Amino acid sequence: MGKIEKIQPGDYVDVLIVGAGLSGIGAAYHLKDKCPGKSFGIIEQRAELGGTWDLFKYPGIRSDSDMHTLGFKFKPWLDKKSIADGPRIWDYLNETARENHIREHIRFNHKMVAAHWSTETATWSVEVTADGVSKWMSCNFLFMCSGYYSYDQGHEVDFPGQADFKGDIYHPQKWTEGIDYKDKTIVIIGSGATAVTLVPAMAKQAKHITMLQRSPTYMVVAPDSDWIANTLRKIMPNQWAYNIVRKKNIIRQHLLYTKSQSHPEKVKKYLLGVAQKRLGKDYKLDPNFTPSYGPWDQRMCLIPNGDLFDSVKDGDASIVTDHIERFTETGIALKSGKEIPADMIVTATGIKLEVLGGAEFFVDGETIDFADKYSYEAMMMSDVPNMATVFGYVNASWTLRSDIIAEYVCRLINHMDTSGNRQCTPIAPEGMARRPWIDFEAGYIQRVIHLFPSQGDQEPWLNTQNYMRDKKVLESKDVDDGHMIFSNPANQIQEAAE
Repeated sequence: MGKIEKIQPGDYVDVLIVGAGLSGIGAAYHLKDKCPGKSFGIIEQRAELGGTWDLFKYPGIRSDSDMHTLGFKFKPWLDKKSIADGPRIWDYLNETARENHIREHIRFNHKMVAAHWSTETATWSVEVTADGVSKWMSCNFLFMCSGYYSYDQGHEVDFPGQADFKGDIYHPQKWTEGIDYKDKTIVIIGSGATAVTLVPAMAKQAKHITMLQRSPTYMVVAPDSDWIANTLRKIMPNQWAYNIVRKKNIIRQHLLYTKSQSHPEKVKKYLLGVAQKRLGKDYKLDPNFTPSYGPWDQRMCLIPNGDLFDSVKDGDASIVTDHIERFTETGIALKSGKEIPADMIVTATGIKLEVLGGAEFFVDGETIDFADKYSYEAMMMSDVPNMATVFGYVNASWTLRSDIIAEYVCRLINHMDTSGNRQCTPIAPEGMARRPWIDFEAGYIQRVIHLFPSQGDQEPWLNTQNYMRDKKVLESKDVDDGHMIFSNPANQIQEAAE
């Protein structure tokens, strides 16, 4: 670490939000709305707000959820396209911050590296680096809205022979706007949301694109515009129309997920039927579009207007399902014995999950190992006071959960005020059974799930991934539920002084 500055009086806020993306901006809005007497600040490690929507610059970057559910509940999405590109989403976030006077609370280029809780003072002391200098900030409540993956590095695989390849190799997380791929033969390694976005976007200029995958992913086709939303806005106030469409889409997401769990073969048959229709009756779906697992055992990929299928049908793109033997000077050799030629390779191998921004945490001098903790309502950790975090749903739009968590945190903070306490700490039942925090087969989760806290086997220690349940329970439950312990009365400060 560099030089440590002495804490200045202005460095204290009641609530410190870490991250100025979707979650952080939403959290700031709810604090202003529901805790108007509380001071707050936001620290953001990057030079601009937006999180994911400022970081990624690869061709075609867009939402993989509709913006009526990925958007904030309090700010209607008014664009005609409900599946939006990255720049338009960034504009929406910036509009939200500007309209609600949130931007002036953000300290850019401030990266959190450690946080120390003191029960004596009921404060978090947060160490940050800002423009190469280390300094401290402090708060009573720490709200982690830093996302779930490393912004510094994606998940990168060291493929055999990679140094032999004579062309260019790029990871989408490090994409810059000046990269030229026109008239090139390209291989994209991967089958997730990034890969299926890149293929149709790059196919417009590339000579040919091959999406190379180890295993296929389920594809869901949806229009990029919602005619119901666009019609309703013409006949009623924007917020009313937005609320109706948001509810419609929430129900649709929920029904698809629950149907996938209860009748996976029926959902699989339907999804493959759509793919066959879009690709043509002569296209052989197996093995490129027939996953070995059930629908929603891993995250499905959204294909707006069927653009990926169109690229394949038109001959601009190909799908190959195989394993990589090694890179060669001119492409990729496969274990089947075939070789795919390439001028450029894009390694869409995924993100690298990170627990709470990779920072270190301490409670009264003791290091916190989050793998030893239980997750309370999927937002707080057992034995860790006055700290909440946002991790969205894997089966629905991120913002649905971030809105619920932010409102619940506001209720916690207000309850501490009314009860005269300075501290709230989830305490797990002794000896409670442990389960993985998220029961989801996706590789990006399985690689690091051992670093995350556990679920328990009873409420409120479950991570249900069920928006309907969370909305019903968290909007109405008593925050003083016997598991959340309120302590450290404010009058202890005066008593100690006397």
